[in-house]
Amino acid sequence: MTGQTSTIMALRDPDIRLMLRVRDHDDQVAFGELVARFQHRLVAVMHHLVGHSEEAEDLAQEVFLRVYRTRTKYTPKAKFATWLFTIANNLALNALRDKKRRPAVRLEMPDPAASGPWATDHLVAGREAPPTQHLAEQELAEVVRKALDQLNDRQRVAVVLNKFEDMNYAEIADVMGLSTKAVKSLLSRARGRLRETLQNYIYMDDPPPPEPLAADEDA
Repeated sequence: MTGQTSTIMALRDPDIRLMLRVRDHDDQVAFGELVARFQHRLVAVMHHLVGHSEEAEDLAQEVFLRVYRTRTKYTPKAKFATWLFTIANNLALNALRDKKRRPAVRLEMPDPAASGPWATDHLVAGREAPPTQHLAEQELAEVVRKALDQLNDRQRVAVVLNKFEDMNYAEIADVMGLSTKAVKSLLSRARGRLRETLQNYIYMDDPPPPEPLAADEDA
């Protein structure tokens, strides 16, 4: 039955097919392709969670190391991305807990080139933008960083997976080992806190208000 389930899952998910090649044949090419597909996404998510680029890269590397070390025990039960980010979630939560035990240090601002709905590259012009726009980009990154810092660890993970990885409630529940109801509650509380901080910068759920009408142009 397990082999039949793996075959069905592999037909649905090309990433699972790659991982099965890694599991069954120690296929380095397949593993390299998985790293290429997910490395940027993992680093970006970790960066939003821990706030430090070097630590984010180290954590992403550790995720892939764990994937490779446990390759022979891999059994597809969900999408490969779900399994991968489950490992990432556990590492990130451990890192965040460790960070609280250490003396506080100033966090870096998130990489403006990072992907996701809150990434600043789609809110401002490119590298040749005037200095005022670069300042606005830096200000937004700092506001987002501070807003995320206000959340507890599990809220932060849920928000990052939802907003940056576009995961739905069920997928986040699988990654975090929670019920869908618990994830909804986490995101609801997190959005309430974020909305207060980000309301002048980013619209979390609702569409932006309409542009004000020109003053009595038709009068």
